[in-house]
Amino acid sequence: MASRWLGGKSGGSSEWAGFIDSGVSFEGKITVSGMFRIDGEVKGNIIAENGLLLGEHAKVEGQIDANDVTIAGRFDGQIFAKDRVEIQPKGVVTGEIHSPCLIIQPGGILDGQCHMLSSAGESQEPIAIPIRPGVHA
Repeated sequence: MASRWLGGKSGGSSEWAGFIDSGVSFEGKITVSGMFRIDGEVKGNIIAENGLLLGEHAKVEGQIDANDVTIAGRFDGQIFAKDRVEIQPKGVVTGEIHSPCLIIQPGGILDGQCHMLSSAGESQEPIAIPIRPGVHA
């Protein structure tokens, strides 16, 4: 069941800790030890030991610290992910993402900055890829 809540992602053995349904507004700090889903409106900091899913109706503003973050709704703020961040086709992120892996599905939007971090335990020099405006392949 958890893989269906995460848009088909499988392989996670974590238990669901709960969710905030659409029509619910929350302001403050959320700390969860399992997987968590948000479909309502949240302003504040979210700390999720495992995964966090922002559903299509989610509107979240603040800071996220999690292992794995999947966004199908709207997010404004900073994301710190230890494993990966995925922006799904209707997802919109405004702000900063800090993660070793970023996946943006066709239709997903990132308006801000992404800082690609090395995976935990790896010591690698950062790779800079220059992008020149006006050059098309």
